[in-house]
Amino acid sequence: MTMAMRIHRPGGPEVLTWDEVEVGRPGPGEALIRHSAVGLNYIDTCYRSGMYPITLPAILGAEAAGVVAAVGEDVTIVKPGDRVAYTGIKGSYLGAYAETRLFPAERLIRLPDGISEKQAAAMMLKGMTAEYLVRRTYPVKAGDVILVHAAAGGVGLILCQWAKHLGATVIGTVGSAEKAGLAKAHGCDHPIVYTRESFVERVKELTGGDGVKAVYDSVGKDTFEGSLACLQPHGLIAGYGQSSGNVPPLDMGILRAKGLFVTRPALHTHTATRAQLEDLANGLFEVVSKGVVKIEIRQTYALKDVANAHRDLEARKTTGSTVLLP
Repeated sequence: MTMAMRIHRPGGPEVLTWDEVEVGRPGPGEALIRHSAVGLNYIDTCYRSGMYPITLPAILGAEAAGVVAAVGEDVTIVKPGDRVAYTGIKGSYLGAYAETRLFPAERLIRLPDGISEKQAAAMMLKGMTAEYLVRRTYPVKAGDVILVHAAAGGVGLILCQWAKHLGATVIGTVGSAEKAGLAKAHGCDHPIVYTRESFVERVKELTGGDGVKAVYDSVGKDTFEGSLACLQPHGLIAGYGQSSGNVPPLDMGILRAKGLFVTRPALHTHTATRAQLEDLANGLFEVVSKGVVKIEIRQTYALKDVANAHRDLEARKTTGSTVLLP
């Protein structure tokens, strides 16, 4: 038996309960992981609230790191004692909010020396998301000007550092002066406090009216129209989240005037195969190991106190990465 945070019905943070659950031994192709750190992501609140339907009762959580305690038959990718990390895909691999769990061995990534389990838990989903955004969705090039919404968030801070390393000028939106300072310290050249001024007008001012090459948008409904207005001809919006709600149905005709592109990429399509998963993870590990991207854990909570973490996350009180400790 092990302890885990579960939901038995959708709702607010109060529906999270600290339950004893049966784990069992690993079957063929599985590994038993003893978690040392669990990542917190905004998507966790979407599953909890019912925005993304899942079978109940359910253990939430999409990324974690720990040590392999045991493996099932035919498992050769990892062995007991290995330090590993993972992130789930398409909801089917939720279950990180637990002290121990079973997980498909082929989806585990061994951690290199120099990357701690806490770091890994804080960056697998967020860091690999940033990787496919700046290297695959819109490959950032030297001289590009880009806009990053929620620049002081978990993905945002990684995006700012990575894009800056690639030679881009980075504009970012944040909710407070404190967050503006944090984003600036992580590669954001021009943080915009959207509660004080129009980010659209400020982007136009900063770019001399030209606009930006790409917008990386995890906010969704509240920023989408403004993001379109910020793009230069043939610019691209990569929407990878919807913390303010889903973007309304789009009239494709509004893209015609400037020949704009809109895409909604997802991590699971970029890590569908073992080779793709390793490629993204290795790209992330490389920039972190070299110090190009620093993974800063800004908040920690006990796993059994994750309801408070959800409240703070939804109230936009958190910055950067948050880790839950079993």
